[in-house]
Amino acid sequence: MADYYQTLGVSKNASQDEIKKSFRKLARQYHPDKNPGDKAAEDKFKEVNQAYETLSDPEKRKQYDELSRLGAFGAGPGGGFRPGAGGAQGFDPRIFQQWQSQGGGAQFEMGDLGDLLGNLFGGAGPGRGRRRQSERGADLQADVTVSFDDALHGVTVRVPVEKQDTCVTCHGSGAKPGTTPKVCPECQGRGMVARNQGPFALSEPCPRCHGQGTIIEQPCATCHGTGVQTRTRRYNVKIPAGVKDGSRIRIKGKGEAGLRGGPAGDLYVRVRVETDELFVRRGDDLVVDVPVTVAEAALGATVKVPTPGGGRVSLKVPAGSQDGRCLRLRGKGMPKLKGGHGNLLVKLRVTIPAKLTREQKQLFEKLAATLPDPRSTTD
Repeated sequence: MADYYQTLGVSKNASQDEIKKSFRKLARQYHPDKNPGDKAAEDKFKEVNQAYETLSDPEKRKQYDELSRLGAFGAGPGGGFRPGAGGAQGFDPRIFQQWQSQGGGAQFEMGDLGDLLGNLFGGAGPGRGRRRQSERGADLQADVTVSFDDALHGVTVRVPVEKQDTCVTCHGSGAKPGTTPKVCPECQGRGMVARNQGPFALSEPCPRCHGQGTIIEQPCATCHGTGVQTRTRRYNVKIPAGVKDGSRIRIKGKGEAGLRGGPAGDLYVRVRVETDELFVRRGDDLVVDVPVTVAEAALGATVKVPTPGGGRVSLKVPAGSQDGRCLRLRGKGMPKLKGGHGNLLVKLRVTIPAKLTREQKQLFEKLAATLPDPRSTTD
């Protein structure tokens, strides 16, 4: 038996989302409707469906992993069940106990192991089958870029999304308008047929309906029987005031259409916020550099400070302020998503004139003569 993980191209510790994503990709690639007359693609499609049928079910996957470790898929003496080097913890005890009671390597009767493994691989023993269930559509992600001002005040943007959507012609049935899918005569609508493999009774997707349980005699000309089509949809997305760079906004039910009548997935809009020339964001706070003169820093002063949105407020600079000192204006930062605002952090930058007039130079020289040496040390 093929390695189901290898068939789906995933590792043995892959998550359910990774397994589903790989299955959907391979199912579209090898679907018979996209590969008419290609026997190899049809066989690959069956293998992918059978692998997904087992690995998508946590309990079946667990038993499959235990069977693999026990070597149940290798041929023992006489083509029977041959255990491997793995342990039996978490494995269905009826299989392992029967092997032990027969001395190991004995071939099982179809009615015993066949029924157990039939239930494992698709819930079908001889003469039984299970129709494939509906499946939720995949989630999608779209990126949108907004300006700093848009993030400050909030904005509604129109986001284009290319996705697999329900066919507008057949409304998802896959059949030509005026016709309906018919119950598959080979599997009687169950979607699975039994197949004997040595001592095992395994189930596989019906070769007539490819596991759907129904057949479409007159496919829809728009979607070619798939029930979905690639379309570009545009959604109005409200970006809240105060949104952070990298935030994701969920829009329920706007992802890809579900399969076989399943619900649609969700759309996640990732927001990129452009930087601002004046303000630097730190969480909900904003930082702005404000230049002050040497005299203002030394003597103290009241200066005008820019705020987000274009206004200005007065700020008192304490006497003796050093370059880089940070002063806080409460509630003048970015809006918070749950209400309120962050703070505006004003960083003082003491500016030194690049050129001095004769008078200014004389004044600085007089000042310098009265100031202590900042590099001197005391014992």
